[in-house]
Amino acid sequence: MSSLYSRRSALSLAGLAAAAGLAACSSGPDKDAPQASSAPGPVSSVPTGMPEGKGSGQGDDVFPRTVVHFQGSTEVKAAPTKVVIISTGQLDVALTLGTVPVGSTAGDGAGLVPDYLAKAFPQHADALGAMKNVGKRTAPSVEEVANLAPDLILMNNAGKDAATLYASLSAIAPTVATQGTGTYWKQDLLLVADALGKPDTAQKWLDAFHADAASAGAAIGGSTTVSLLRRNGDRTRIFGPVSFSGSVLADMGVARPSSQQFTEGVSQDISAEQLDQADADWLLYAVQGGKEEELTSMDLWPALKAVSNQHAVAVDDDPFFLNAGPTAARTVLTKVSETVR
Repeated sequence: MSSLYSRRSALSLAGLAAAAGLAACSSGPDKDAPQASSAPGPVSSVPTGMPEGKGSGQGDDVFPRTVVHFQGSTEVKAAPTKVVIISTGQLDVALTLGTVPVGSTAGDGAGLVPDYLAKAFPQHADALGAMKNVGKRTAPSVEEVANLAPDLILMNNAGKDAATLYASLSAIAPTVATQGTGTYWKQDLLLVADALGKPDTAQKWLDAFHADAASAGAAIGGSTTVSLLRRNGDRTRIFGPVSFSGSVLADMGVARPSSQQFTEGVSQDISAEQLDQADADWLLYAVQGGKEEELTSMDLWPALKAVSNQHAVAVDDDPFFLNAGPTAARTVLTKVSETVR
């Protein structure tokens, strides 16, 4: 093993350990101007701070707190102990900050607890196994949520009739709504953390992540290009810098091929005849359901430079392309750090 590879692996493991320590202590275009990270490193490609006018303005563990969010404002009277989640990305945030919800929804094409989260939080295996499935993230069962008698509900606005759902959920318990989608994962992290009473902890996590991403990217160098490719159903897509995994690459300062520098939307569909748009020095790809041959059997696949150089690497679909949260971001950072050289 080379010393450079060892450095990357050590950095990735250290980052995961830092995230675990914090926990113990406690798909549309980007319409907002990106903000600079408060930690050393490159400017993020996605919004980084608390959304303007949102949050409570309170520090960690201060209750009651009134949280301004994307459906209004909500008073959280005491530290929540029975949280229901309506978004897998918010499940990621809650676990990263040390909270195991009593109920959650299943993501499209995914289980209630994605494998990457089960692996990251083995200490919560029993509690996660007992977590109640309250339906789909776009149409949860309000009755199932009510049956759990939560003291806090977390939802987002993406992909649903958010106003109607919020009205139903807020009649059950205090409810906080984030913006949703991978583009807004950082600001959603901070807003969910505020509702849980852990905004300072979340900001420290984000600062450490930015610093680690910058260090990992410096080890790779700024000239090596990395491509992101996903196949789900009959769609083949490349992902740009305002996608979730694209934002991690941006924080690392990793170069992207010219075909993947678009910022109008998180992804672009390509046909089998346009597969060359997915080529780069390194190609990270995933197929929903794990059937890699859906990509690797395409006629142009063997002609890709990354393939011929054995630089085409299958990655876990869940953290790279399905779920957007801090532990998913650490998973992407670790995989890129260990793979690209």
